[in-house]
Amino acid sequence: MPEETSTNIPGVPASEPASLEEPTTPREPLPPKPDQRGPEAVSPTGSPTGAPETARAQSGQYLTTAQGLRLRDTDHSLKAGSRGPILLQDHHLREKITHFDHERIPERVVHARGAGAHGVFRSYGTAANITRAGFLAKDVETPVFVRFSTVLGSRGSADAVRDTRGFSTKFYTDEGTYDLVGNNIPVFFIQDGIKFPDVVHAAKPHPDREIPQAQSAHDTFWDFVSLHTEAQAHTMWNMSDRGIPRSYRTMEGFGVHTFRFVNDEGRTTLVKFHWKPKQGVHSLLWEEAQIINGMDPDFHRRDLADAIEAGAYPEWELGVQTFPDTEDQMFEGIDLLDPTKFVPEELAPVQPIGVMMLNANPTNYFAETEQVAFHPGHLVPGIDVTNDPLLQVRLFSYLDTQISRLGGPNFGQIPINRPQSPVNDMLRDGMHQQAVHSGVAPYRPNSLDGGCPFLAGEDVGAFIDVPEEVAAAIKERRNPASFDDHYSQASLFFRSLSPVEQDHVIQAYTFELGKCYEKSIRERQLAALANVDSGLCAAVAQGLGLPAPEATEQGPPSETSPALSQIGKTWPVAGRVVGILADADSDLTAVNAARQALDAQGIVPLVIAPSGGFLGQADDGGVPVQRTYLTARSTEFDAVIVASAAAPAPDAAPGLDAKAGAPGGRVDPRATLLLTEAFRHAKAIASLGAGAAALTAAGIPEDAPGIVAGDDAEALVTELSGLLSAHRVWDRFPARTA
Repeated sequence: MPEETSTNIPGVPASEPASLEEPTTPREPLPPKPDQRGPEAVSPTGSPTGAPETARAQSGQYLTTAQGLRLRDTDHSLKAGSRGPILLQDHHLREKITHFDHERIPERVVHARGAGAHGVFRSYGTAANITRAGFLAKDVETPVFVRFSTVLGSRGSADAVRDTRGFSTKFYTDEGTYDLVGNNIPVFFIQDGIKFPDVVHAAKPHPDREIPQAQSAHDTFWDFVSLHTEAQAHTMWNMSDRGIPRSYRTMEGFGVHTFRFVNDEGRTTLVKFHWKPKQGVHSLLWEEAQIINGMDPDFHRRDLADAIEAGAYPEWELGVQTFPDTEDQMFEGIDLLDPTKFVPEELAPVQPIGVMMLNANPTNYFAETEQVAFHPGHLVPGIDVTNDPLLQVRLFSYLDTQISRLGGPNFGQIPINRPQSPVNDMLRDGMHQQAVHSGVAPYRPNSLDGGCPFLAGEDVGAFIDVPEEVAAAIKERRNPASFDDHYSQASLFFRSLSPVEQDHVIQAYTFELGKCYEKSIRERQLAALANVDSGLCAAVAQGLGLPAPEATEQGPPSETSPALSQIGKTWPVAGRVVGILADADSDLTAVNAARQALDAQGIVPLVIAPSGGFLGQADDGGVPVQRTYLTARSTEFDAVIVASAAAPAPDAAPGLDAKAGAPGGRVDPRATLLLTEAFRHAKAIASLGAGAAALTAAGIPEDAPGIVAGDDAEALVTELSGLLSAHRVWDRFPARTA
């Protein structure tokens, strides 16, 4: 079969094609795929080794034990005769089974399901006047590893659930490792970290039945957030389209807390971190998400890996909002230490300070993505924490968690966690110690080891704690009065959305509360929504069949923040996925032209045909097939080109594929399903040549918004990419009337 040279289709499982017969000639292990990269090969104490990244991978041509003993058989246990009992002396069996029995480590309590990638961060230098952090100096490039995750689900849960997402970045700077541990939502559920066990217990599956998995549509969650009304702002973000991103590549990230920058003169500035995706912020529709979780529960991690493999490297710009470091740490009436509050960008613009590109997939999920350990206390000179009461608890909790989950205090020596700067910490021994320490005096001062290690001064990069004055105060358990506003920001967020986005929020609240068993919980949350927005409350109450309560608190001002809406801008199209519906009767020259035109714009074209293989002759202008009517679903594609009348395929029978429905008709029912789903999900659709007949059979009006037609493949792709740049054809959604 010839290579596909016109387009870069991701998904190849190995760096070389598999042979039909089992290979029997000994050879060294295959190298990683071109899109993969492992952690930098530094020693457990941060020294460069000069070894390639693959030095830690398996080596040698032959199967061995863990101690390097070559083996001649690994399929049969050592027995007393072919039908006799297995012998205890089978050292290979015992090693193999024992290691297997201990392969799993405790999964994260939250953020258990994740995906990661390697990349590089390049600083613009625009923050150099407010922070002495070396990696933020002009044109400094820093290796990074990023882990994206969902919060509530287990490792085996689905990706496209309505949930908060983690967005955590490990910067391997030459001043030590810096971790920016954030989320895709800038506000949190709670104001004080002492409540963190409570909110997680409430949001996780019910402890008696361990359901529902990876979702908040249940009684304990809404019981908690309706009683702890400080959670209303976060809940509003989560019920919006932000709760179900289209891709990690189209997801914003936030540091959530307020941090402190310190410059060379010791002056301090308060900052909030923002990651802005270069492809814009884009989300799934609720029905899309439900279909995806059944069709492809690995949707987000596959999307990230495939984009990197295809060379469509995702990028985010890192920016900061800056605030004067005043004694009260307030800005425009917003308490900067309250993690349930965000500062609208219209009040404090986000100033870009660098750009991050993810350009390599992990070589091994467990060794890298699963074992990477983040901690907000991993700081570098020039960046310090504040007294945010949630952040203060995280500074303890994250370190404590890593020790438990990764088997001891030496988790920083795991390759993905190793600093890429010198380490001389005087810490010794412990579980999984990988360094071989020398010297006899791991204390200071000492004379036996020549006085080493020495204390550093500020002139050689020491971390200096900000000498913040701690005023005399009464020891007490309470929040400041500025934490008491629980509704104004939820209201600001909702009122800043476009009508179609508001409809999605109404749908989300109605669905989630409709899944609650207890009527009192639904009524209590409606009472909270009444204090957010009366129209929102009335619409949700109508869907629940309950009366809408009156507000009990003074309504907030009617200002809006346009930056909160995801609609109204255009974005680059590289990395999008377009499905091309074709068959043997299609104009294959035009199909190939469309594929090449899409590929030229960095868009991944996937051909959908009645069966796999090639359309036409493989060696004479044939078209390789990536999906079939059986395996394709509209949710995988950002847009669709129909280059076929889509006659029924041989397997268009309910017994072979239930999506085929009842037999009969001129169009394969699965093609009709794909097109009608794409249409109601507001995706651009183009008909090329004979494709117009399939659209007509699906009942899609040719004059509907976002429907284009033509015979010139290149011109059609140009028009389609213009529609793709807006993410969806938003005009296809009628505005809701109150």
